[in-house]
Amino acid sequence: MRTLLICITITLAPLGGAATAQNPDPAGFVGNWMGAISIGGAELRMRLEVTTEDGALSAVMYSIDQGNAAIPVASTTVTGATISVSMPMIAGSYEGTLSDGGQEIDGTFTQAGNALPLALERVTEEEAAGPARPQNPEEPLPYHVEEVSYPNPDGGHVLAGTFTRPEDGGPFPAVILISGSGPQDRDEALMGHRPFLVLSDHLTRRGIAVLRFDDRGVGSSTGNFATATSQDHASDVLAGVAYLKTRADVDQGAIGLAGHSEGGLIAPIVAVESDDVSYIVLMAGPGITGEEILYAQGALIARAGGATEEQIAESEAQQRRIYEILKTESDRERAAEMIADVARAAFEGLSEAERAQQGITDEDSFDRVLQMQVQQVNSPWFRYFLTYDPAPTLEQVTVPVLAINGEKDLQVPYEVNLREIEAALQRGGNTSYEIHALPDQNHLFQHSETGAPSEYATIEETWSVETMELIAGWILRTAGM
Repeated sequence: MRTLLICITITLAPLGGAATAQNPDPAGFVGNWMGAISIGGAELRMRLEVTTEDGALSAVMYSIDQGNAAIPVASTTVTGATISVSMPMIAGSYEGTLSDGGQEIDGTFTQAGNALPLALERVTEEEAAGPARPQNPEEPLPYHVEEVSYPNPDGGHVLAGTFTRPEDGGPFPAVILISGSGPQDRDEALMGHRPFLVLSDHLTRRGIAVLRFDDRGVGSSTGNFATATSQDHASDVLAGVAYLKTRADVDQGAIGLAGHSEGGLIAPIVAVESDDVSYIVLMAGPGITGEEILYAQGALIARAGGATEEQIAESEAQQRRIYEILKTESDRERAAEMIADVARAAFEGLSEAERAQQGITDEDSFDRVLQMQVQQVNSPWFRYFLTYDPAPTLEQVTVPVLAINGEKDLQVPYEVNLREIEAALQRGGNTSYEIHALPDQNHLFQHSETGAPSEYATIEETWSVETMELIAGWILRTAGM
């Protein structure tokens, strides 16, 4: 499970002087602005670049925490001191009014009918650029890169991805990268980082072929992500294994899987179902049920954010009430009503400031946030994840396993999960495994101070080099290279 961050960055450099409420000037809306939208207590950062040519304004929105992906803007208009930006590709828009001093825009970000307050502040280009990502590979690359696609007959959709391998030699040991929870592209892009791009680059330079792919319904892959469970995602990985089996440049006896977070839950499922999988790497993979992880995750992240023990206990009590409904009420409509009652009571007990932090400013926004949270926990994926116990599957894994976790991982706490992964492997009689707890590393395998998700975007490092080398070395040894 991931925590999102919302900052909206708008590019505004002084062209023709700043506009004010008393002195509206469209050119004053060119440059850089930044702000934050709260969604259920989380934030998602974005950037809007506004430019002018021959007196006409144009803009592009960037989702910083989703790989800095560009979102086309269909129209940009200024009426007086108000700017309006439409983004039909995401069913979204932004409208805001410039302050008297010309340093802030007070407005509303709307997507699919959900309206959220978004205040923006003028910033410099350096502030808007954000932390560097020095590990992102730059062309020319010293290896073969190929855009590929292949079918999943079970799901009736097509998966798209990138296959990389060394230029010369072969056939090569190969690994499929499996992303964590939520709709992920082939780079597992988040918080301005592209972890799978960086990892695949390192592995390929070390002599390992890598397949990374867009989740179903994401990027260039077809299919429906919203209805998929972890088991469905496992079928997509099996389709990737079948695809690698068709390639002459892949060593057919050395095809493995490397799953991050939820991907570390999926990899053992695939390894048990397919005799073509030769090894698996579990990167912050779970060894306990989703319910147990969520309790621990919620407490650790809340504590890191300064919450009191009383607040943490109240939050867990609410979680337990909601999870009990999900475990006992199979009718999703009835469950939605019951969960809404629990969430409504919790929201009503919040102060005005706490409600604003959750994105609740009036009755309409209250209903939207409530509905959003109910839909999230009542989804097929969440219901599956909540009760799935990875231990019985791990007990059936007979291929070599590398399990790693950062000691500062607050999302999948390392002690209990690594302990239970090892215990399950031992119960199943698997003696070919390595377990590593990595000091000072967080859920993304960055070196970090606290491990809190709020640090992810501010850390320039995308992947710990020594951890990538640990993975590469283990794969090559396991493949007999």
